[in-house]
Amino acid sequence: MDQLSLTFAALADPTRRAILVRLADGEATVNELARPFHLRLPTVSKHLKVLERAGLVSKTKKAQWRPCRLEASRLREVAEWAERFRASWEERFAQMDQLFAELHAKEPEDGSESGGGNQP
Repeated sequence: MDQLSLTFAALADPTRRAILVRLADGEATVNELARPFHLRLPTVSKHLKVLERAGLVSKTKKAQWRPCRLEASRLREVAEWAERFRASWEERFAQMDQLFAELHAKEPEDGSESGGGNQP
């Protein structure tokens, strides 16, 4: 599997995304990461292994502790990949805005809709 696919697979899980949000504030141990999620340590460790495999998290060694750290460079790669589509998205959103404006301009001023409906 290519690196970008590994990254997207890791980001697909909301718990892993929340772990990354927490790590954006600074290093944390597995215990510290497990606490707000009310998850067992093995479950958090599995999530961390997925994040490590994707290159989104690394572990350091400080005495007996192994704090985890966010590796933002992988997120930068995702952002760069998505950026290639920005012009297309913006063009489509502009077209939708134009369509909505045209539809809104055609609505009757009193807000009532013409043609059928459930009128008494």
